[in-house]
Amino acid sequence: MRVFIELPTWLGDSVMASAAIENIVANYKEAKITFFGKAAACELFSALPNCELLITDNSKSSKSRLLWLYSLAKKLQNYDIALSFRSHFASKFLLFFIKAKKKALFKYQKNELHQVEKYLNFVNLALKLKSLNKALKLHFAPYSYTRQTLGLNPGASYGSAKRWGAEKFAALASALASKYDIIIFGAKGEEEICAKISAILEQSNIAHQNLCAKTSIKELAQHIAGLSLFITNDSGPMHIASAFGVKTLAIFGPTNWIETAPYDKENSRILRLNLPCSPCMKRVCPLGHHACMDKLTAQVALAKLSELGIKPS
Repeated sequence: MRVFIELPTWLGDSVMASAAIENIVANYKEAKITFFGKAAACELFSALPNCELLITDNSKSSKSRLLWLYSLAKKLQNYDIALSFRSHFASKFLLFFIKAKKKALFKYQKNELHQVEKYLNFVNLALKLKSLNKALKLHFAPYSYTRQTLGLNPGASYGSAKRWGAEKFAALASALASKYDIIIFGAKGEEEICAKISAILEQSNIAHQNLCAKTSIKELAQHIAGLSLFITNDSGPMHIASAFGVKTLAIFGPTNWIETAPYDKENSRILRLNLPCSPCMKRVCPLGHHACMDKLTAQVALAKLSELGIKPS
């Protein structure tokens, strides 16, 4: 059984697709899977035992995206199944030319199901699978820390509207510093906000590590997996923490918490305000006040952490 899977565009969506991918493997234990997508998304599944091949999607940087995809499809071997977790025209084009007995393309759904469940429903209905798995899973070994460790993730690739203030992340970390070692995580392009948090902590003589833009996706997942607590914006790393059952405080402003909250509800809590303008789903606050994030204080966050059994020193 050979399976071709085009992964979602965003890192977080790819993590959320892992439950559906695990269900494919649970139903077809001998499946050999080719993953296609952005380099970061593909790396998430590099340790999956059923992974046969990873192909990075470089079509956007080519002179002709469609010609690049056509050439790729013609080079690939035959598949029993070809799936895409994307729904744009380029994905339809690629699947049309891939040689596979069964093909299926995810279709955007306007409902309030969690995105994990949307992906599960897509795969199970398209392939008529038994529901043998509903959990997120990434096949990386957690990093082993010597002490309880708190991870901060102040970035969010979607846009500035999803980001809580650096001062608030630093204040929350300061309140917990006696109980935890502290690590700041971030991707390339998020160095400024991570450096700002680091500078505030340094001024208070609080020891910490700033790993922003210093980890591969595998290393990021391993480090997050070993954490005792993760405080994060709505982001890809948030979903990685959920896949490993890490206690997580997720800060939501303009995005839809119903569809993209941490899927592990037992070990996570959402910090958000019930404002009439939220969720607006905009990259930058269209009203100019960013109230959905700015009015969320570090003290409110500390109170929410108590629901996970965590209290400041």
